[in-house]
Amino acid sequence: MFTLAHLSDPHIGPLPKPRWTDLIGKRVTGYLNWQRKRRFIHEPAVLAAITEDVVQQAPNHVAVTGDLVNIGLAPEYPQARDWLEYLGNVRDVSVVPGNHDIYVRAAAAFAGRQWGAYMSDDAGVAGFPYVRRRGPIALIGLCSGVPTAPFLATGWIGTKQLTEFAAVLNQLKDESLFRVVLIHHPPVSRTARHKHLLDVPVLLRVLAGLGADLVLHGHDHEHMINWLNGPNGSRIPAVGVPSASAVPGRDKDPAAYHLYAIDGKKGAWRCELIARAMGADGRITEQKRMVLEE
Repeated sequence: MFTLAHLSDPHIGPLPKPRWTDLIGKRVTGYLNWQRKRRFIHEPAVLAAITEDVVQQAPNHVAVTGDLVNIGLAPEYPQARDWLEYLGNVRDVSVVPGNHDIYVRAAAAFAGRQWGAYMSDDAGVAGFPYVRRRGPIALIGLCSGVPTAPFLATGWIGTKQLTEFAAVLNQLKDESLFRVVLIHHPPVSRTARHKHLLDVPVLLRVLAGLGADLVLHGHDHEHMINWLNGPNGSRIPAVGVPSASAVPGRDKDPAAYHLYAIDGKKGAWRCELIARAMGADGRITEQKRMVLEE
């Protein structure tokens, strides 16, 4: 039995005080949105409680699918690194970036310097897609975060990364490993198009042709399960979680994370999802338990 924890969209606060020069371009709209709304949604105390619960559950591995920061200010990244270090060492925690992590062009370098070891393959080579083999599972990290214009939160994987992703899946199909794909933007979304993954049709074709066992994502800040087409009539669960710092009682699902208990072997895998979430009383409890099968 291998236990994988999945968190997403912690949007770690408080936001560092920016210089006026930091707020040129897209950051100014993000800063105003943070001050007006988002700082009341993403609460550090909520994230601390969720994080402590994850640590107490002692999973074998933790996956974080992006949006660790808010508007891409340089001081946000070491703050997020400290949080990752509390979750676990670089071998036991895997990260993929979200659109807020690559909020502006310079932010990709900030993320790489501070979190690169969490976004590297087994040989320590950074870049996407990466593959990390842990026990019976293979974690495949994709980057969908790209700089966008103000008021856009779209994602893009790109031809090069998708081609390499297909090659990775082709290689892994002959290994007896449970293949978990990590990506920030969901393959299926109910949000407006300005928040969608723009090259999702290509991603879906790759998965339909070569297969995976589980796709984990964030971005929409909701509990989500969608079933994607896999090879030979198979189906692939794509599962999203709410923001790990979302206060209860707002318009989105309250803070939560998922545990996956993975057992079995190739052709006979069993994957049980356990959802743990914060209630209105501030306690974190098990909310749902289900085996992922159609």
